[in-house]
Amino acid sequence: MTERALTSPRPAANALRRLGFLLPVAVFVLVTVGLGIGLTRNPQEIPSVLIGKPVPEFSLPPVQGRRLGLSSSDLEGEVSLVNVFASWCTACRYEHPLFMQLEEDGVVPIHGLNYKDRPEDAARWLNNLGDPYTRTGADLDGRIGIEWGVYGVPESFVISQDGVIVHKHIGPVSAKDLEQTILPLIERLR
Repeated sequence: MTERALTSPRPAANALRRLGFLLPVAVFVLVTVGLGIGLTRNPQEIPSVLIGKPVPEFSLPPVQGRRLGLSSSDLEGEVSLVNVFASWCTACRYEHPLFMQLEEDGVVPIHGLNYKDRPEDAARWLNNLGDPYTRTGADLDGRIGIEWGVYGVPESFVISQDGVIVHKHIGPVSAKDLEQTILPLIERLR
């Protein structure tokens, strides 16, 4: 055998072996770094592509037992808060008393978007816990929620007078969220 025949395949085989070892290690490092960055982020600060844009065009019938449904045209002319809720959502029960207080104090019109709920369950929930909403639309199949970019319930949106989404809050609204972020924003928008 010639010297060339003995030496040529070896470096290529070694390079392939190194690549076969380094590729999974590189993928593992990238995935680990990505997950590490993701775990340091606040899940309530997921960016929304709809911030600064008009609310999506929609028209929903009222929740069972309510007279007023909800449409995009209802969200123009005054600063308002839209709350996405459902009777099956336990976190919605946590924030509901705050919305009842806001409604009682007349701080801001609150509109409800009832998400993927059975009509009789939504009506019972509002009848038992109170109805803080000026208008409540029944999004039975969740299509409107998808257009709004809803990740889950509850979520709340601050809407400007000209019908533009200016803030999205993911998860239950707390008294701290209201005092530090949502109510000051509503005041500035007025």
